[in-house]
Amino acid sequence: MALSTTTILPTKTTFLPTIVATPATVTSLRPTTAIHASKPSTSLKADAILDKAWALDTWRSKTALQLPQYPDLGELEAVLKTIEDFPPIVFAGEARVLEERLAEAALGNAFLLQGGDCAESFKEFNANNIRDTFRVLLQMSTVLTYAGQMPVVKVGRMAGQFAKPRSDNMEEKDGVKLPSYRGDNINGDEFTEKSRIPDPQRLIRAYSQSAATLNLLRAFATGGYAAMQRLNQWNLDFALNSEQADKYQELAHRVDEALGFMAAAGLALDHPSLQSTEFWTSHECLLLPYEQALTREDSTSGQFYDCSAHFLWVGERTRQLDGAHIEFLRGIANPLGIKVSDKMNPNELIKLIDILNPDNKPGRITIITRMGAENMRVKLPNLIRAVRQAGQIVTWVSDPMHGNTIKAPCGLKTRPFDAILAEVKAFFDVHDQEGSHPGGVHLEMTGQNVTECIGGGQSVTFDDLSSRYHTHCDPRLNASQSLELAFIIADRLRKRRMKSQPSLTS
Repeated sequence: MALSTTTILPTKTTFLPTIVATPATVTSLRPTTAIHASKPSTSLKADAILDKAWALDTWRSKTALQLPQYPDLGELEAVLKTIEDFPPIVFAGEARVLEERLAEAALGNAFLLQGGDCAESFKEFNANNIRDTFRVLLQMSTVLTYAGQMPVVKVGRMAGQFAKPRSDNMEEKDGVKLPSYRGDNINGDEFTEKSRIPDPQRLIRAYSQSAATLNLLRAFATGGYAAMQRLNQWNLDFALNSEQADKYQELAHRVDEALGFMAAAGLALDHPSLQSTEFWTSHECLLLPYEQALTREDSTSGQFYDCSAHFLWVGERTRQLDGAHIEFLRGIANPLGIKVSDKMNPNELIKLIDILNPDNKPGRITIITRMGAENMRVKLPNLIRAVRQAGQIVTWVSDPMHGNTIKAPCGLKTRPFDAILAEVKAFFDVHDQEGSHPGGVHLEMTGQNVTECIGGGQSVTFDDLSSRYHTHCDPRLNASQSLELAFIIADRLRKRRMKSQPSLTS
């Protein structure tokens, strides 16, 4: 659900329609090889795909990359049938509202803030971790809203972001090779043969954790915690003595003064927009059997929605035009993201957008670029021009994390804050140059006081990494680094706003 003032249970409003389960055939399960290589398919025409009928299981006739090999397909089928009978985690109407918000970002009238864990885990699942990530996102959105003076669309990489694509099928340690860890909803991260066997029962636990996480997020978003009057109470204890905390406190005081003025002027402060917030969930559409099991037909529109999340994206390794993931996604009505690296051919991007959004509906497609700063300046302009020339409407978003991963001397993966910042600056510079709209950012981050990305105001060094390195997959920005980045982005939004405003002397 979009976490606003609507109730959790379905009502008669158009935002919460009755959702009916549809038969999702799982009896035709067949072994799927966990292939990795992304094979370009630029010669394929979008019309050839769109002319074919779509059904929930037509993806099974396509090559499915990055799927695990379950040893017991009978057990997998039984688990999927169980999940089919579970309630949807999100509602179709909420996904439609998110699509409307993203359409505004595509037009430059809003800004997307998408962030959360690289991969959620069973081990770190607790209320404090959920709350801390949520309130850092609240802080960041306040900073961006104040500077840009436009709505910030808040979407969490939460309540379902478990599965991770892998570069190699196998992982080797001390001469021992085992299947790679693919996320807690598939196998365990312990380096043992038993732990690395894909276990269908983990899907049940992943569903339960996703539902519980979203339930808590609903409470935080609509129960008063997100009220504007609480800005000063959102600071995390470990970040209180940082430069970012000081800047945030100064901003919070300004907002308090503005609220005081509104109250003195007789303007009501109990308006829902000041007492609650909208919040949506997202994850990578990777484990297709699970996604199919949670897909429902919306009784008000007749469209199919993947009710595991409001927003889903397809990754760099699984976005083949004729692949299983694109086949599945073209038939669901959720807003979708496409991860794009410097390897993306402009013609292939146009075809991808045509397949996933044949009606050119604003808000349907978000292009999430992940290239590194230098590649961003060279490659992104060509993509923007190609999309513009094709007349396609998309929301452009920067993922400055995945193109900037390095290995530290100690062997741990990390990301330099300066490189992340450089890519964000390049993203804004290119859009300024092209006259297009920088629609948002997509970050791997946490509310915990981790030391996983080096640099930033707290000057995390290579030597600091091992002290609080908790990620199950890729390094994340900590709360202080996230807020620092938000202030830098806010400065760019402020400059764009001032430049677009007519001069008082003209």
